[in-house]
Amino acid sequence: MKFVDEFRDPELAEHLLQRIKVLLNTAPLANRESVRVMEVCGGHTHTIFKYGLDRLLPSRLELIHGPGCPVCVLPRDAIDTAIEIALQPKVILASFGDTLRVPGTRISLLQARAAGADVRTVYSPMDALALAKQHPDHSVVFFAIGFETTIPATALTLLQAERENVENFIMLARHISIIPTLKALLDDPELEIDGFIGPGHVSMVIGTEPYEFVAQAYGKPLVVSGFEPLDLLQSLQMVLEQLASGTSVIENQYARVVRKQGNAQAQRAISTLFEPRASDYWQGLGEVAGSGLQFRPEYSHFDAEKHFLCEASKPSDTVEQGCCDQVLKGALQPQACPLFGGACTPSQPVGALMVSSEGACAARYLYRSGEHRDVG
Repeated sequence: MKFVDEFRDPELAEHLLQRIKVLLNTAPLANRESVRVMEVCGGHTHTIFKYGLDRLLPSRLELIHGPGCPVCVLPRDAIDTAIEIALQPKVILASFGDTLRVPGTRISLLQARAAGADVRTVYSPMDALALAKQHPDHSVVFFAIGFETTIPATALTLLQAERENVENFIMLARHISIIPTLKALLDDPELEIDGFIGPGHVSMVIGTEPYEFVAQAYGKPLVVSGFEPLDLLQSLQMVLEQLASGTSVIENQYARVVRKQGNAQAQRAISTLFEPRASDYWQGLGEVAGSGLQFRPEYSHFDAEKHFLCEASKPSDTVEQGCCDQVLKGALQPQACPLFGGACTPSQPVGALMVSSEGACAARYLYRSGEHRDVG
């Protein structure tokens, strides 16, 4: 484990923390009440809470938790559609485990399974394809979600199903693209963000070039980061160095994994199967132009919504008394929600942010269990 330990070295962490403090006390940052940096990826949020990085950093450096958790941005109508399909006769719906607990309008997929739907947990779309081969008399539907991190696996699995002529394998695809999502955040007049920690796994696929608009059009620095504690501390240092010098560029701290051009094979797989929708509705973000993906016409036979003629439901991200939309955009910290740790817990989530370990609410609850109000 030596390689991992190198990214958790206490002495190096202290050095980076001291450098961050120096930068915050350097003009023009010294006169500012706060500096707000958003980590876009839910994996980064998890690391921040797990290792207490927010506690180690100066209070003037405010970490804003972004919408980079794919489970968290799922709208309730997507869950409702998945349930509608799962309740059809001779259907097996395969899904990642976290998705099963996301609340729909009335129930979750987990509750639908308890009511008799054949809903199964898988770890990859290839597992779902294997199910289709094992159950040729059933329609096996894979509930595909995620940013560009998971889209290549979805696309490559569909291409394999096509080659092998597995006709009972289809997908409910609710993928989302990171670039339109970032643009929606930058266009939100209520959000004040000074810089970004860019997602590492997504960038492994798309590269760093697609982020150039963040610096060029909006004047904000963005540093693509790895997921270890020292990765994040170094990335924060790099963002602050730009802010202190008055520059805005895209930098790559995660160079051991991420390349400027990304992964060409993964990009080809995505573009072969999918094209952008005109717009899509996401929890907390609302309607975002060009953010969702749909099957290209030549692959529409894989589309579960068309196969089952699902009725379109009205999208809604309303959670009674909750603050999911504000937390997702970084306008509110999780513990400020009146439901946090009381009516809303990981075992009984009211909103999707309390489901996935990458959700800001679940991560804070998990690693700050002594700081929330737990009333049942």
